[in-house]
Parts: sequence; structure tokens; C-alpha cells
Amino acid sequence: MKRSHLIAGVVLAGLVLYPVVNPWQPYPQGVLLTAFLLAIQASSWNIISGYAGYTSLGHSLFLGLGAYTAAILALHLGVNPLWVAPLGGVVAVVVALAIGLVVLRTRGHAFVIITIAMLLAAQILAANARGLTKGSDGITLELPFWDRDYQNIPFYYVFLLLLVLTVLFSAWIRRTKFGTGLVAIREDEGKAASIGVNTTRFKVVAFVASSFFIGVAGGVYAYYLTFLNPVGAFAILGSVVIVLAALVGGRGTLYGPVVGGFLVAFLSEAATVYGGSASARVLLFGGALVLVVLFLPAGLLPTAQAWWRKRHPSVVEFTDQTGALSFRSTPSGAPPPDSDSGVLLDIRGVTKRFGGLVAVNGVDLTVRRGSVTGLIGPNGSGKTTLFNLVTGGMAPDRGSVWFDGRRIDRLPPWRRGHLGLGRTYQVTRLFKDMTVRENVVAPLPDGRWRTMFADAISGSEAARARELLDLVGLGRFADERAGSLSYGQQKLVELAQVLMLEPSLILLDEPAGGVNPTMLGRLVEVIGEVNRRGVTFLVVEHNIPLVTEVCDHAVVLHRGSVIASGPPEVLRRDPAVLDAYLGDDASPADGASGGQAREEVR
Repeated sequence: MKRSHLIAGVVLAGLVLYPVVNPWQPYPQGVLLTAFLLAIQASSWNIISGYAGYTSLGHSLFLGLGAYTAAILALHLGVNPLWVAPLGGVVAVVVALAIGLVVLRTRGHAFVIITIAMLLAAQILAANARGLTKGSDGITLELPFWDRDYQNIPFYYVFLLLLVLTVLFSAWIRRTKFGTGLVAIREDEGKAASIGVNTTRFKVVAFVASSFFIGVAGGVYAYYLTFLNPVGAFAILGSVVIVLAALVGGRGTLYGPVVGGFLVAFLSEAATVYGGSASARVLLFGGALVLVVLFLPAGLLPTAQAWWRKRHPSVVEFTDQTGALSFRSTPSGAPPPDSDSGVLLDIRGVTKRFGGLVAVNGVDLTVRRGSVTGLIGPNGSGKTTLFNLVTGGMAPDRGSVWFDGRRIDRLPPWRRGHLGLGRTYQVTRLFKDMTVRENVVAPLPDGRWRTMFADAISGSEAARARELLDLVGLGRFADERAGSLSYGQQKLVELAQVLMLEPSLILLDEPAGGVNPTMLGRLVEVIGEVNRRGVTFLVVEHNIPLVTEVCDHAVVLHRGSVIASGPPEVLRRDPAVLDAYLGDDASPADGASGGQAREEVR
């Protein structure tokens, strides 16, 4: 990353000096400022579509809004469009907020189609609002007030300044918990919600943030062109070119959209000069988009980075590094076992149906504060479904879920996380393209804006992440991609990630599954250490010896219902539990598998 910043600094210095060294060449200056404009739009688009993964095909809407805002104010108030260009960004933000609050409740193809519809609707409105926009006749602005000898130089520097501010803004977002939350949404929106990321708020704020600098640039662009009409201001091709620029350079990266913006702008100019017609440009852009999708799906910069990592691989090994952890919200002491206040999680008559299948059938279950409670049962007994009902991945058809004296089954997943409820998954759901540190720092323990915009790279949040990684023995791998770790290491990172929420209850879904004995031993140590510091656990596990070792109480599910509960040592000899694992229809032909199941329970 430092190398890329250095290269960007050298290029920026060259761009700043270019008009000074060669001031009497308006044509190349015009080409470059067009590249700056496209790079501004691509970098802004990257915030919602690159970081958060919500592809917008209508982002040139904000360029048109900014352009019309500046042009209308200049025409009616008699001011220079440059002075009111920032108001174009404000209007773009207001419109983006209004659209985002509605549109970002949808996903996938619906979101893409709605963004296109918004762009076309704006074009129609501008064409019909003749009293304000002069309709299809367009708005003509006065020529720039400076001497003709300077020609494009002032516009050149204004667009370059906007590009620098846009990239700096994008870089700031990416290094905050807001930025890591956006990437988490892109990779696994359901998992992001479970670790406290308010996905609706994050997406709306990202959509709004992606509009401001495009709106400001639109106001400057209107003055540069001195003429504005609906078809040109709200062109669908403009949005396609923005997407193409980001894809060529590498969406989701900081400098990729800038590189792509320059390449596409130069390609567009070459097509205009040598192609001879607008249709040739459209054909060229369409062909380029197909080639990028087919042969360079990640973009130029990510492909180059992947090639570099392949040539210079980092060695990832397990280390026995340990560390102490200081919990910031640890109960001072567990209440007496017979106290009603000792119940942390209370599941009351919860039922979940999938058509004719009853996955969870009237389950009553309590987890006492400070305990490690096991939840066991054969495959298909409803254990993971019950976890999903508790954490908000599903809504119960009947019954209620109470956590720390508060009913939570009607709350969104992130609110449950903010209350102190965390979980891991049977198959790890880390954000594989993020670093280990970013995975751990991504959770939000509360819904405050200050927490949302806290620095994820340095400061207290990053220090907390380092503590947690040291606790699980993976501190030295903080800068490794999470997807490069072994499966057992990923289990430990996911546990550290949940601990970032400062939870009072953690739901562990098969923590021993697929983990080698060395990692399993470390996992057991971490569970014991965290539990001694006041965190309660509810553990789904098939490894009965592990349940006996770490759990002080266990509940058995079979066909969606609770059939037994008590100390694990007693349950492993309970006939009802043995029958549940063997199945009611066990026959001599099932002897081998039945013997294995009986041996596991015993």
C-alpha cells in the first residue's frame, strides 16, 4: 500500500506541473480534465458499488443534478456557476438520501433496475419542466470570465482538486469501521448484520457519500460546457462508462477506479478521433465491457496484486502466541444459581415451520448467566435453526426470545448484537478478502455514529483487535488475508471477531467441526478463559467428550423438541438421548452406524 501511495504522489506531482510546463496546449489539457471527471465519478461510485457491492447503473444522475443546480442558480441569480457548484453536491446528497431510503431496501437485480429507472425519470422530468430547465432547448451559460489565453487551465486544476478530494474521502471511508462494514456487506450481508453492522444505515450513508463529489463536479462541468440539455445531462451511456472505468481499474480498491477512469477516458477520446461517429464509441465501450467481464473480472490492479502475491507468497503458520485480554464490560460476578436474575437467555415456546416441516417445535430453553451450556442432538434436530431464531437470521412462527430480561425476537440482527449477543457459524463465515485485522475490527458493539466512523486501522478499535488476536494466538497474522488461513485458524479468528462485540452471550455452532487437535485445544483454552471473565456460552456440538469437558449443563434436541436436559455426564447415559442419536427405526442393518453413534454419545 505504501508503494501505491508513493506512485500516486509522483503521478499527482506530474499532473500538477503539466500545465505549467506546457501551458499552450488546450487539447491535451481538455482530455486530461475529462479523465479527471470520469475518475471522480468512478471513485465515488466505488463507495457504494465497490465497497458495499450494490451496483448502480444510474450514477450519472448525480452529475446531471449537480449540473442543472449550478446552471439554474447561475441563470436566475446572476452568479458564476463555479461559486454555486458545491450546492450541486448538496442537492445530489438530498436526492440520494431520498432515493436510498427506499431503493436500498431492495437487493440484486431490483436495485440495478431501479437506479436505471431513476436516471431515465430525471431525464423526462428535466425535459418537461420547461419553466425551470427550458426543456429540450437546454440552458446556455456565459463563457468563462478569465482570459482566453488560459483556456482550460482553471477547469483543469478545479477538476484535479476535486479528484484528489474524492480519493482522500474514499481512503478515509475505507480505513474506518464504516468502510470495513461496507466490505462486510459486500461479502456476506447476513453475517455483517449478525456482528452489529446496521446494514440499512450503512448502505444509505454509502449511497449518499457516493453522490456529493459527483454533484459538485457536475456544477463545474456545466460551466465548462456552457450548454446543458436533458439528454446530455442524464445519459445512460454516462453511467455505463462510470461502471466500465471502475471495472477496468478494479472496483473495491482505492486507486483502481482512478486508473480505470484515465484509461477509459483516453480510449473514448481515441474512439472519437479515429472512430468518426457516436455509434463507434458505443460499440467500443460495449466490446470493452464484455472483454473486461470475461478476461479481467477483478480489474487491472487486483490482477496485478494477485500476480505479485503469487510471485512473493507469505508463509502462514500456526503460532502458540498468547496474550491477556481485558474486557471492558464484564459482569462483576455471576448471580446465585437459584436467582431469577441469573437467566440470561430465555426461549419460550419457540416454533419454526418450513411448509409441512416443523424444524423447531415449541422449544423452551434457558441459559444461565456465566454458564457454558451445551445444545446437542442428531443432525436435523433443529439446533442451527434455533440459533438463527435467537440471533435474528429467521423469525419464529410462534413463541418469544428474551435476552437479559428484554424481548428480542422482533429486533433486527444488529440490534441483538449491540445488546451483547454474538455467534459463530458451523461453517466459518469470515470475510475472506479482508485482512484478519479488518475481520476482527468490523463488528460494532453499539449503534453510535462515533463508533461507526472510528478508525479501524489505528486507535482504540485497532488496539482492541490486537488484544483479541493475541488472545487466540493469531496476532502475527493480522495483515494476512483471512481466506489464506487454515480452517482451524479461521474458527479462532471468527471467535475473536465475535468478542469484538463485547458480548455477554456467545452462541458457538459446532466449534470443533473440521478443526485439528492442536487448534481444538487452543479453542477450548480460549472458551475457558473468556468464560472465566464473565461471558456466557451456548454451544452446539456433536463431539460429546468436548461437551462433557467444557459444558456444565446440556440440552438435547430431537426432531425440533427438547427431550432431555441436565449435566452432560448424566445425559450421555440417558436412554432417550441414546435413542435420539440411534433413531427410532434402528434395525440390524443399521448396526454399524448405530454402534458408532452409541460410542460417540458414551
